[in-house]
Amino acid sequence: MDSKTEAKPVAIDQELLAEAVEIANIPTLLMLLVQMTGDLGWLQEPYKPRRARGLEDNDTGSLPVTIQDEIRGAALRAILEWSEGKPLAIAKPDPKLLVQMLETAMDEPVPEDYGENIAAGLGLEPYARELKPIKIPQGFKAIIVGAGVSGICAAVRFQAAGIPYTIIEKNPSVGGTWFENQYPGCGVDTPNHLYSFSFAPNDWEHYFALRDELFDYFRRVAEDFNIPRQTMFETKVERATWDKEKKQWHVETHGPNGRETLEANILISGVGILNTPLVPKIDGLATFDGPAFHTAYWPEDLDMAGKKVAIVGNGATAMQIVPAIVDDVAHLTVFARSKQWAAPFPQFRKEVPDPVRYLLKTVPLYQAWYRQRLAWTFNDRIHPALQRDPSWPDPEHSLNATNDSHRRQFTEYVKAELGDRQDLLEKVLPDYPPFGKRMLLDNGWYRTVARDNVTLVTERLSQVDGSTLTASDGSTHQADILILATGFKATSVLSSMEVVGSAGIPVAEIWNGDDARAYLGTTVPGFPNMFTLLGPNVGLGHGGSIISNIENQMDYVMSIIEQMLEKDALAIEVRQDVHDQYNEKVDAAHEKMVWTHPGMDNWYRNSKGRVVAITPWRNDDFWRMTRKADLKEYRLLTTTVEKSEIA
Repeated sequence: MDSKTEAKPVAIDQELLAEAVEIANIPTLLMLLVQMTGDLGWLQEPYKPRRARGLEDNDTGSLPVTIQDEIRGAALRAILEWSEGKPLAIAKPDPKLLVQMLETAMDEPVPEDYGENIAAGLGLEPYARELKPIKIPQGFKAIIVGAGVSGICAAVRFQAAGIPYTIIEKNPSVGGTWFENQYPGCGVDTPNHLYSFSFAPNDWEHYFALRDELFDYFRRVAEDFNIPRQTMFETKVERATWDKEKKQWHVETHGPNGRETLEANILISGVGILNTPLVPKIDGLATFDGPAFHTAYWPEDLDMAGKKVAIVGNGATAMQIVPAIVDDVAHLTVFARSKQWAAPFPQFRKEVPDPVRYLLKTVPLYQAWYRQRLAWTFNDRIHPALQRDPSWPDPEHSLNATNDSHRRQFTEYVKAELGDRQDLLEKVLPDYPPFGKRMLLDNGWYRTVARDNVTLVTERLSQVDGSTLTASDGSTHQADILILATGFKATSVLSSMEVVGSAGIPVAEIWNGDDARAYLGTTVPGFPNMFTLLGPNVGLGHGGSIISNIENQMDYVMSIIEQMLEKDALAIEVRQDVHDQYNEKVDAAHEKMVWTHPGMDNWYRNSKGRVVAITPWRNDDFWRMTRKADLKEYRLLTTTVEKSEIA
């Protein structure tokens, strides 16, 4: 894979480039100057940016205009020289320098061991991700369940390795989440220059893309790699069973051509954790007079103009829908039983200026560093603030000094957004620590619930009788349309199909329904050659792009497969003790973090209170864990022998 820092120069439109550099991100330009000129003085005063406020891009670096102009002028000259063939002065910064560079760009400490992860993000050897062919025995093949983000990633990696594969997809299209969810305001809460595959950069129109732009991206990536040709659409996997004799998976499907059983050496679950809608039990729900539906099944022809609309839930989905529809409806009733923290969202629906799009597309090093800054801002920057301080005097409301500072900042923001409706503050301000649930990005939610045509009900919807909705406090409300923004069964991993392992026991039984566990979130004892992308404890609760972790998992899967085949083995499974020790570490780490705080519940935890859906690790930690599989942690299965120790 070519290093992003050594991409070949291209012909430059100097006028457009000058326009771009004039409004480009100063901290990112400084990173370019260091590598293009080799002058480390750009990391010193007076050029060092000041720390950004919140999640903003900090385009000016909070520097004086004269210093900005000097940086922009130097960057323009350096890029033009590069475009004319001048090589980078520092093509491959060492990890220590990369940490220093990111610290300067962010104006905050970065862990000393973070440099290798930065190098990987920049595509630098020996840390770069490899998409390469491997030696495959005749007849060896894989089945991927799901053609969403995970399935597309797996398919690209198998295609590069030369592994024949078939994707089984329940929908008529690729895209997964971004095909299924089409509600008003649907979009991503991660910057899409980060929410994209490392092997498929994109010319994004917006900083935070809405659903249509996201779906178009994943559909286009799939088509670029001819993935639809290898996909069985509108086909559902009903059961997958491991054949101990053949060392293969038998996958029973039901599709347009009826029932069929497929065989494969490798089984990949790409169904994720947000694919099975959670519909709460509400007395009389079936009696509702008008349209009533979960947001995953939004009707194409729904007309809300002049209607009384009720929405149940106030998580990420509801927070996107409510501001998007409030101008269309006559009245909106929001049943928001729990409270959510939401951060300011300065780039909500903000378009990427055309000159900046040109810069991102034309100068790969700029895009690579811009993406790296986003990765830090939206991923690991906040991780230390999520750890409990045992000596903290107010553990009910915050975890530590930094977390308490966040609480004060977010509280002031909420007060400002509510304006003269401070009577709503008690109804919307959480009493648990910030980040106890996934931090939402405010797209006008607080201003919306303060409007005259909105009623905020802080009780659950307990009963439906025709068009009358009764809350648990006995209050009644009228509605013509009922929307369930109640999320998904995130802790019921693999619940959409039955998977039976080598002992003849379904994985759902081993997991007791919602207590899923896997080694590195990827592999389970007794289920040889099966890998769960976005499996247990892989999701990100502290923000950031889940695509990064999915790609890390596929790095690990490819390492397992390649080493297995080099040993002439037919199958491989993780040792039980390795699996158990890892999950003990996961649980112990979570016990020290905000998501197990007793003052609230969240969709990360199962019925027993154990965190199942998200990881406790920093992103660079998980990257290290998944770089290469250690075969000593596995049993290799051949036709005659099982090996547990590899010399």
